[in-house]
Amino acid sequence: MAVTKGYFGRTKQGEEIMKYRITNSQGAYIEVLNYGAILQKVVVPDREGHMTDVVLGYDELEAYFENPSYFGGTVGRNANRIAGASFELDGVKYHLNANEGENNLHSGPVSFNRMVWEERRVNQGENSVTFGRVSPDGEQGFPGNLDINVTYSFDDDQNVRIEYRGTSDRKTIVNLTNHSYFNLSGQNYPDVKETRVQILSDDYTPVDEESIPTGELISVENTPMDFREMKTIGRDLESDFPQIAQAGGFDHNYVLKNYRRGELQMVAAAESLVTGIRMEVSTDMPDMQFYTGNAIESQRGKDGAVYGPYSGFCMETQYAPNAVNEPRAVSPVLRPGEKYHSVTVYHFSLRED
Repeated sequence: MAVTKGYFGRTKQGEEIMKYRITNSQGAYIEVLNYGAILQKVVVPDREGHMTDVVLGYDELEAYFENPSYFGGTVGRNANRIAGASFELDGVKYHLNANEGENNLHSGPVSFNRMVWEERRVNQGENSVTFGRVSPDGEQGFPGNLDINVTYSFDDDQNVRIEYRGTSDRKTIVNLTNHSYFNLSGQNYPDVKETRVQILSDDYTPVDEESIPTGELISVENTPMDFREMKTIGRDLESDFPQIAQAGGFDHNYVLKNYRRGELQMVAAAESLVTGIRMEVSTDMPDMQFYTGNAIESQRGKDGAVYGPYSGFCMETQYAPNAVNEPRAVSPVLRPGEKYHSVTVYHFSLRED
């Protein structure tokens, strides 16, 4: 196992960006950037032993400056949507940038995935890299100086572990996630419609025409939203079920079963019949956004791949969308003296044929 790093490019401001390769003893590896704390590659063996990159992304730094789909990025301070681009804490109303209609998506036009992070630690013993940054009071409209770390590690059991830690000197919101798009048939495979998915959730949060949760919890029972038993993404992708038709596919928050704060549990799985690669998702977060890449623009990706709608799917562990404005949701509020901490693990293996 080893962590190595090399030059990846420079920002428009001249800041040097490095790429870190974290390799396990079987030769599988991940690559991460200190630009956006981005997960750029996940390369694991398929059933034939061929090393296969299973996340979408770009070969050049310049493409990540735009990155309209947030490929691989760490998004925050608040992932997902905040209705009306505003929220209230202790009687004070905070206004954010409205970058999706009248609402705020992923904290505005400059999320953490478009910021330079500092290298805080390379740990060869733990096969990990830690990036960090201080988000100053008022950045993106949020209160408090937020000191945040993101640690990526990769082990011999093919676990990609992403761990977030943070503190703030004022009451604020913290809700970080990784926005990787997975294609377990290979990042250059046309789409994920035949990928099989399971999500351990009995309820989802329906959304209005602006993709803001209505405040309801709806059972997945007897609906196309039900992934409790593994099924292909494509089976219901073009359903006339109103929530799916409205979004052009799946783009919904699932409330995870058996959530207990601070406890890691397996919440979802996916597998490709093409490569035999299986992925299991574990997290200590209460919710997960399942997104099937409905709005991916036609563009050039890694190794000449051409991406478009449904080229990848996301499993974004999180607090629920608009949680700060929803009393029934698990709160994303962080107070001075508290420590923000969350863990998500993507475990890769081969499906049992």
